Amino acid sequence: MAIELYKNDGDEVYKVKLTAPNDAECVIYTYGATVTSWKVQGKELLFVSKLAKLDGTKAIRGGIPIVFPQFGPGKLPQHGFARNTNWKVVDQDNKTGDMATVHFELTDSEATRASEWPYRFRLLYKVTLTGTTLSTIIEYENLDSSAFDFTTLMHTYFRTSDVAGVKVKGLDGIKYVDKILGQSDVVETRKDVIVDKNEDRVYVDVPGEVLVDGVGSEDGRVIVKRFNYKDIVFWNPWEEKAKEMSDFGDDEYKEMVCVEAGSVAKPVSLEPGSKWVGGQLLRLAPKA
Repeated sequence: MAIELYKNDGDEVYKVKLTAPNDAECVIYTYGATVTSWKVQGKELLFVSKLAKLDGTKAIRGGIPIVFPQFGPGKLPQHGFARNTNWKVVDQDNKTGDMATVHFELTDSEATRASEWPYRFRLLYKVTLTGTTLSTIIEYENLDSSAFDFTTLMHTYFRTSDVAGVKVKGLDGIKYVDKILGQSDVVETRKDVIVDKNEDRVYVDVPGEVLVDGVGSEDGRVIVKRFNYKDIVFWNPWEEKAKEMSDFGDDEYKEMVCVEAGSVAKPVSLEPGSKWVGGQLLRLAPKA
């Protein structure tokens, strides 16, 4: 196993590379603590736009950006400030032989305390790579004298060879909010959720694991297991929305699907001095 902190010539931002057996590799930018690559047997499983800003001037379009303390629009900028802030590398461990782990830390700053969310906090982000899995788990801690609420999400962009072949399983019977149509409490009736238009849905209180078919290649499959994150966001901008984004290629909607684990339908409440842990485990599944 190996852990490497590096910055290439001309780069503005440091990166951490983790390696593990099975030709597995993971790259995390310190800016936003955003995972930008996850490979197994040399095959890329995450999508990052060719137009993504990787110089620390804008949230990275792709990979696994961290949404905190606000999901979507609100008093803060879209999706909060965690994905637009430099995190510290505070610990690393590759002693176990079959996995590599790195910890990132984000704490409140003058800028965050001057924002519409002024609380003192600490996030400890643990990223662990094995030969077939990628674990991303955050410990959220309230260091303030007041209680606070937040919403949070792992905004995972999966790479696809053709989004028309993607099927998301494990959502049938679940109620969702359709943010495009402005509808709530809609019940999903399909066993296989597909992408054939602009999608922006929040599936609420999803009880079990979710399987994403078509990741990385036509027969690639990834299981999403969540820890304390109750919801799944399902998103693809499709053709019109893709053209509206300056950091996203016009045709790149065909190459990705977002299946995002988080707690967004109902805020998490933290009392002073208390902690809460949430995260996900992505596991490459055997071919069907």
